Amino acid sequence: MTNLNLFSQIISKLDRTCFKKNVSEKKTDKHQKGYSSWTHLVSMLFCQFAKSQSVRDISNGLRSATGNLNYLGIERVPSKSTTSYQNKNRDWTLFREYYYQLLSHLGQQAGFKQRKIQD
Repeated sequence: MTNLNLFSQIISKLDRTCFKKNVSEKKTDKHQKGYSSWTHLVSMLFCQFAKSQSVRDISNGLRSATGNLNYLGIERVPSKSTTSYQNKNRDWTLFREYYYQLLSHLGQQAGFKQRKIQD
């Protein structure tokens, strides 16, 4: 299990206002009940940092952090079926655009070059 304090520090570096703007433009939270785009982003980032192999690992890993979810901006832990459904049905272009915005903002500090992701 990853150190949740370190993970929450990484999450705190993300620009939430920019993300909310993208969500409102794409309308990805329309008709969503309890599983926002932000929760989806945090879940997928947790998946990467914890080297999760399945949605069960994501759900159980976040569930073990109960009480610390406030620091991540999550109200409740997403279930396995909800995470799987959102991975299948949510518009992925939201995350691509946010990635490029983060890269242009944070990448300037490290001198990274932007790479185009193939569709």
